[in-house]
Order: sequence, then C-alpha cells, then structure tokens
Amino acid sequence: MSQGAGGGRTPVTRIADDQPGGGPGGTDRHTGLSSAEVAERVARGEVNDVPVRASRSVGEIIRGNVFTLFNAIMGVLFAVILVVGPLKDGLFGGVVLFNALIGIIQELRAKKTLDSLAVIGESRPTVRRDGAAKEVANAEIVLGDLIELGPGDKVVVDGVVTESDGLEIDESLLTGEADPVVKQPGDTVMSGSFVVAGGGAFTATKVGREAYAAQLAEEASRFTLVNSELRNGIAKILKFCIMLMIPASIGLMISQLLVERADTFEAIRRTVAGIVVMVPEGLVLITSVAFAIGVIRLGRKQCLVQELPAIEGLARVDVVCLDKTGTLTEGGMDVTDLRVLDGGRDETYARGVLATLGGSDPRPNASLAAIIDAYPADSAGDGWRHGETLPFSSARKYSGAELTEPDGARHTWLLGAPDVLLPPGDPQLAAVDELNTQGLRVLLLARAEGRLEDVRASAAPESLTPAALVILEQRLRREAPDTLRYFAEQGVDAKVISGDNAVSVGAVAGKLGLPGADAPVDARQLPQEREQMAEAVEGGAVFGRVSPQQKREMVGALQSKGHNVAMTGDGVNDVLALKDADIGVSMGSGSEATRAVAQIVLLNNSFATLPDVVAEGRRVIGNIERVANLFLTKTVYSVFMAFAVIAAQVPYPFLPRHSTLLSALTIGTPAFFLALAPNKERARPYFVRRVLRLAVPFGLLAGAATFGTYLLARAHYGATAATREAETTAATLTLFLIALWVLTIIARPLTWWRVGLIVTMGTGFLLAISIPFAQDFFELQLVGAQMPLTAVGMAVGAGVLLEVAARIAPKTVPDLPKSMMEEEKERETQPAG
Repeated sequence: MSQGAGGGRTPVTRIADDQPGGGPGGTDRHTGLSSAEVAERVARGEVNDVPVRASRSVGEIIRGNVFTLFNAIMGVLFAVILVVGPLKDGLFGGVVLFNALIGIIQELRAKKTLDSLAVIGESRPTVRRDGAAKEVANAEIVLGDLIELGPGDKVVVDGVVTESDGLEIDESLLTGEADPVVKQPGDTVMSGSFVVAGGGAFTATKVGREAYAAQLAEEASRFTLVNSELRNGIAKILKFCIMLMIPASIGLMISQLLVERADTFEAIRRTVAGIVVMVPEGLVLITSVAFAIGVIRLGRKQCLVQELPAIEGLARVDVVCLDKTGTLTEGGMDVTDLRVLDGGRDETYARGVLATLGGSDPRPNASLAAIIDAYPADSAGDGWRHGETLPFSSARKYSGAELTEPDGARHTWLLGAPDVLLPPGDPQLAAVDELNTQGLRVLLLARAEGRLEDVRASAAPESLTPAALVILEQRLRREAPDTLRYFAEQGVDAKVISGDNAVSVGAVAGKLGLPGADAPVDARQLPQEREQMAEAVEGGAVFGRVSPQQKREMVGALQSKGHNVAMTGDGVNDVLALKDADIGVSMGSGSEATRAVAQIVLLNNSFATLPDVVAEGRRVIGNIERVANLFLTKTVYSVFMAFAVIAAQVPYPFLPRHSTLLSALTIGTPAFFLALAPNKERARPYFVRRVLRLAVPFGLLAGAATFGTYLLARAHYGATAATREAETTAATLTLFLIALWVLTIIARPLTWWRVGLIVTMGTGFLLAISIPFAQDFFELQLVGAQMPLTAVGMAVGAGVLLEVAARIAPKTVPDLPKSMMEEEKERETQPAG
C-alpha cells in the first residue's frame, strides 16, 4: 500500500485504468455507487431480495401436519364411522385433529424463533457508496454495488473482482476443491464462497435469485430433518406397521362381516376399532413436537440450530474437537511484553515497526488487533510508511509488509509464529518455548532480505533477522473449565486442535483442567497415513501447529475409528473441519464462513451453551425412545388381537370408543408429558432394535392376556349379544391394567410427577367405568365379581411376565456392539474423578 501508517482501507492492487472498472452501471472503482444510483436500482427491482429461508413456510407447516399418510388412513376410518354411526365411536377423529393442531402450533412457535435468530445471525457485508464504507443487510445490496472483502467474509452475491490485495477465495462449498483460489482484478467470484486470506473488493453482477448460491438454496430448505437416526428409525418402524396393517385389516374385515351377519354396521364398527389402534399416528407428531420445543428452548439461550438433527447429533457425539482461540479463550488478547532482539536496534524502533505493520492491515486478526491497541499507528512517528502487504494466512502462519523508515530505508518485515519463521535449533526458540509453557502466545518480528514479492513466492522465508518477540496473553473464558468438566463427566473426549504453538496450547488447556494437556502434540510430527494418524489423534488431547487441512484430516481420522465428532471454531481456518465433522458449532462472532457451514451457531459466543445443547439432544432422544415403546406396544398387541380374532372367528372385543379411551389414558396423554420431561441419559445407537426388543414382548403379552380374558368372559357370560358389553368390559379392564403397567415400566425412574401421572390416568379409567354417564357413553359395565377379579388376575400375571421381559430383553438383544458394551462397563466401574 502507498498510504501512510494511518492510511485507509484501499488495497494496493487495483484494476488497471484501461479496464472497465464500472461493471453494471459503471461503478466507480474508488467510491462505489452514489445514493441516487442505489435508489434507481431499487426502483428497477435490481435488489438482492432473496427471502431468508430459515424454516418451512406457514402453508408448508400446515400441510406437513395435516396431509400425512396416517391422517389419511384415520380420515377414511372416521368417514366410515360417520356413515355407520354412532358419532361417539368417532372420537379418534377429534384426537387426530387435536394432535395436528398441537404440531402446527409448536412448529409455528419454532418457526418464529428460528426466523428471528436467523436474522440476528445474518451477516452484514460492507459496501462502498458515495466514497464511504458502510454495513448493509444482504437484502439491501443492489446490482453494481462495490462490496469490500476481508478474511472470513462470505461472498453473498456473484461478481467480478475490482480490487485485490493478496485475495484468496475458498470455493470448496461450491466446487469441492479445498485449495484456496488467488483472485486478481477481473476474476469472477461466486456467492457461497468465502475469503481465507487477503482482502479486496468486487462489483456485484448477479443479485437476488440470479446469484449462484440463491439458486442452490431454492432447491432445499436449510432447516431439515434429514440424516437423523431417530427420524430414520421411526420411518422404518412406520413402514413395518403398514406391512402388518394391510393383511390384518383385510382379514379382520372379512372375519367381522362373517361373524356379524345380522348387523353389518356393527361388524364395520368393530373392524374400524381393530384397525385404528394399529396406527401409531402420534409417534411422528410427538417427535416433531419434541424437536420443535428443543429448538425453542435453545433459541431462548441464543443458540441458533440451523439443522434440526444437530440437536440429536450433538447428543450422540463422543469426541468434541475444540479450537483454542475464540472457544476456550476469548477473542481478544493483550500485549504483556516486548523483548527486543539484536535486529530490532531498540524498543522505540521495534515499536515503530509494529505500529506501521498494524496500520497496514485493514482487517487485523486478534493478535494484530492487540498489537494495534498497544502500539497505535499514530505512535510510529513521522516518516514511517507501508507499501505492499502480505495478509496473514492460517496456512502460512505469518503476515508481512514492505515498510519505509524515516531515513528512507526500505525493508521487508514479517510477523508470525517463531517456530515457523526460525529454523529448528535456533537459540531464540528456547526462550519462546519457556514462554509457551506459561500459556503465553509469542510472535516473532523479523526482517527479511529482498522484496515482499520474493517472500510471497517462496515456500518458506529465508535469511531472516529476528528483531523482537511480542508476548501476548490470551483471555480465558470463565465458563470453559466447567464446560470441559461436564464433557468429561458425560464420557465425551475433548480435544484441543489449534494452529498455535503446541506447548502454549497445552499450557492454556492445563489451566482449564483438560486431562492430557501435559502432553501436547505438534501436528507437524503426526504421521500422514490415515490409520496411524487416527491412533495418534485418538490418544492425544492437545494438538498445536495444526494447518486447516490437517484439522479436516484429523476429524476424518477420528470418524474412521467410529467416533461421532463435533468441531467448534470461529475462524476461517476451522471451516474445512466444521464441514466434515458430524456436527459443526460456530461462535456468533466468528467469521461468516464458519457460521454458514455450522449446524449450530452460538450467538451469545458462550462455550457454556454446548452442555445445554447436549442435554437438549439427550432429552429428545431418550424421551422419544420412551414414548416409542408405548406406541409400538399398542401396535403389536392390536395386530395380535386382530389375528387372534380372525383365527377364533369371534367378534372383535372393542369398539372404536374403547380404543380411543385406552389410547388416551395409557399412551397419548402420558407420551406428551414424557416426551417433554428432563432426561440426561446418554444417547445410544440402534434406536429401532432397542425399541422393538421391549415393544414386541410387551405387546404380545398384553394381547395374549387380553384375548385370554375375553375368551374366558365369553365362556362365563354365555357369548350372546346381551352379554357382549360385559365381555368387552372384562377385556378392557385387563388391557388397561397391563398398558398402565407398561407405562409404569417405561416411565422409570418414578419421580413424584411420574407417579402422579400414572395415578391420574388410573383415576380417569376408574371414573369411566363407575360414573353412570361415562358407563353409558363408553358401554362399559362390570357384571358380577368373578369375571372382573379374573380380569385383574390375568393383568397381574401378565405384569409379572412384563417385569421379567423388561430385565431379560436388554441382555438377549443388546443395543451396543460387544466392544462398546465393554467400554461402557469399564467407564461405569471406574471411580469418580
């Protein structure tokens, strides 16, 4: 750059005078559009008016909750009841409507939260208008705007580079190529890419829906429920249910028509009763509600969930990779000391160099910002000027500039990592290592021989004269120790992966109490072979001097070992790893690039929010597993009852109103409360296997005991039309008691409110069979004492077998592979701490 130390943001490399710098509308390469030109383009509709696609639209939410396969099935059955009557047998239609309303209301609340948080977390690019730089919303960019770029900035519209100062663009999100592309004036840039080094400006040539990223966004919503083991597992279960429903429904219809020849409508009503209970319609609803409420809860804590499976995914994570800067430490740093070396002459001279270097970078990183605070540009004194600059790069680990001193001498100065700039064995490295062991960050100020363009072209700088060591102290996050302790208690391995010196990173991690921090690893010494790298990364806890590409490789190495990996970060150097990790977590104050690829954005920049996300995910997964057991138990016993009725050629024991009553008291209402309850159980894989191993024996026992009671009642009462109500009541009593017992097992451990829930459900059934109005409505009437006592005895016998099954099933059908089970057992037997 040619301006003085306190100069502005104008980059050194500009578009040539004979090139069309204007782009659309003749944009001036220095001042950008005028206010009048902006107004003219707005009037023509040449605005970046892509709507924020944070969630499903209201119409999509309503359609998604109303027009479902199971609602269609239930709707047809409800229409049949409207024809054959009575209407009280159509109560399940009201339940379906109520469930859909709950789903719509909860998702609308989640949409409101997501949309508002998406606006909060939206980037505000810098445009140059009327010669002045100003931040605007994405939607305020117009065609022809001159948009400035710096490290970490996301390219929000398509355009042509107008100014470049070592501008390097990462287009991997668009092309899959991980290597940054150096951009010169006249080169095109596409929306969705981001700056990894340098700076510059570009002229917008495509805005709104014409921009490349906007066209991609039109194809899919950002907030989806894809790639979720929980949702995929439920989908498998529902397909299985449909496969069982089809033959059972056909057989039941034929059977009841043959049995109830004298009363076709009665046959249809009992067939509908047998089909309705097979539909686990509430399972999908409860899952959606649990996810939606999870989003709302996290939103209140300033946590933006950009993909809903992230709530579930982070709960399954067993390794968290943490970037030190911005995650364990706050973004800011303070210069604590300046140690002048022989090449720095004296402290005044070194301060002048640092002040001029600080003034040369319009987009300083955290380290340079601390130096600027300590040595502002106006403190350099008269005569200091800076020329061409080399922006800081995470891959290089240093920055530089050509400086002109007051006496007219011109030198190339570099500022960066001592162990990168100095050769191995250099005497200065011993002092650096000593400072690093104290958790301090050290930068080397060195003078290089030759021009800056020679340094830029070389793979590593040579012939350096060390001038000074700049010692900085990082500000530790107060919440970091408690958060690391939480992960340790939950069996989640935390690994610090940083581009800084390994010893320094280890010292910082040690201050925060991270186990294994006393053995930091220099990532430059890691093996290249994937298997060996995986072993080294799995065994270590702190890694320094990690390049952006290495971060990505280390995440992949851990995944190759079967780990679910979460990656946190806030800088451009974290983007590649964030993309490849199972869950990417970005700080709200981080670069736009990291926020764009992360599934979770911590808008409050608080690392302490992560335990809340983990806890929310565990609540969702654990509770959905609980309620899935209830729904699937009902499906299994209803299918058993259907085939048993078909085989025995007897009337189906229940009417639709009985099924509605039983489902409401033992499944629907309890499931809603259980799905929203606190749950800190560790998330485990194999959701479908774990649910079916209990639901199948529970359902078979419930169905067998209920059908046995029904046959005994028919034999006891005479099996006539007049005794059908007594027979149904005996079967209903048995089924309710067994279902309540299943609820008790599923709800354990029995806290006070869970006991209260079970008692309330039992009281509801007691009222239904004792209050005259309810007896008439539900056609339930206990007759005599022998059969009701028999029904209770059958339920107790089945309950004992339920308890046995609950203890045996997890052992006979394990939910974890043997190696993981052994790992869990070892972790449980280890003493606390």
